[in-house]
Amino acid sequence: MDDLETRLAKLARHGDREAFETLVDLYQDKMYYLAFRMLGNAQEAEDVVQETFLRVYMNLERYDETHKFSTWIYRIANNLCIDRLRRRKQVYSLDAETVEGEGMDGYDVLSIDEQSPAEQLVLSETQETVRQAIDKLPDKYKSVVILRYLHDLSLQEISDILNIPVTTVKTRVHRGREALRKKLDGKNLI
Repeated sequence: MDDLETRLAKLARHGDREAFETLVDLYQDKMYYLAFRMLGNAQEAEDVVQETFLRVYMNLERYDETHKFSTWIYRIANNLCIDRLRRRKQVYSLDAETVEGEGMDGYDVLSIDEQSPAEQLVLSETQETVRQAIDKLPDKYKSVVILRYLHDLSLQEISDILNIPVTTVKTRVHRGREALRKKLDGKNLI
């Protein structure tokens, strides 16, 4: 996949619109889920996705083909989310939007074939509680927790995206987990 993405980026750099559209198709949902998880707002997430692809398109000549394309695009989206969070001045809403008709997002949808309505309700409430706890994490922990556990990225990939040492990523993952544990401890979820 990395070779494909690098080839597509090269083609797009030289004006191939179809190559760029393919990159958008490959990453649009991933960028949306990242932005939605970090921002908790569907409209803002869509705005971040648009801005991410605009920046990718405008800066294709700056893409270093010796690095993974995914690292580059995640870094752009993550930085845009952090900028938006900073502008909010740490105002978090307990009533953050959800994607209408889809639950929270693709990561929150679990197989519920064999569950009773009561079990489904408990699961839904648990997911909402965890989402709210993640929303309340400080930005530096929120980013690594989302990238690690919701996007299943390696510590090295997170290090590359955030441009921080792997040891710092490990520390932030650990501290983020501990902060989540403290927030969820009284809720009988862990």
